[in-house]
Amino acid sequence: MILFVHGVPDTPFLWGPLVKALGLKPDQWMAPALPGFGCPVPEGFKCTKEAYADWLIGQMEAVGRPVNIVGHDWGALLTLRACSLRPDLVESWCVTNAVIDSQYSGHRMARMWATPLLGELVMAGMRDTAKLEAALAEGGMPASMAAHEAPLVDKTMRQAILKLYRSARGLRFSGDWEDDLANLPAKGQLYWGENDPFVDVSVAQRFAKRWQYPLHIEPDAGHWACAEHPGSFALVLKEFWATKRMM
Repeated sequence: MILFVHGVPDTPFLWGPLVKALGLKPDQWMAPALPGFGCPVPEGFKCTKEAYADWLIGQMEAVGRPVNIVGHDWGALLTLRACSLRPDLVESWCVTNAVIDSQYSGHRMARMWATPLLGELVMAGMRDTAKLEAALAEGGMPASMAAHEAPLVDKTMRQAILKLYRSARGLRFSGDWEDDLANLPAKGQLYWGENDPFVDVSVAQRFAKRWQYPLHIEPDAGHWACAEHPGSFALVLKEFWATKRMM
């Protein structure tokens, strides 16, 4: 089973082009929506990074066998956290355009979302769907995807985003979130858009060097490389999944 985990401010719609490029059948994959992202927030769910990591572990457990997990953006961060906590649930993992790295202090928008009052003001501006769609496209999201995703950034998602980023101090990770990466399953892969304006490729290179995992850098691609070049990403994943588990 392949488990796809989207990021912010996305929904599972992100994975459509890649699933098509991989030629997957319905019983071969699943792409659950993060609570609050195009779906309701369950009662009592706190929308913190810990809550989302626990939620993802629950999704992995529900599969009933080790999964091949692919995460983008916050989905990548949660994938790394869940895999480091429960390596027994993982056959392989791949993350794209985000990693847990204490030397990375977060992009400008992440820092604004994490700041009380300023974050609320930024979110108020995101209520204009047309402007949000244009901003997402300008940031590198494929235009057709931006047109689909922008209307889904509702009050529920905006509030979830603020809580999530504040729980992570903008995107500043330290302590066990980074230290526990030593427990990651051996079979891992990084895939990165060369021109990501939010998380520079140097962050991926630093992670790959420190933790000794392969990195594929996709030319002429940005933060949403997984959707910009689904055919290329599919080839990387197929080759990766076909390799034997590293020791």
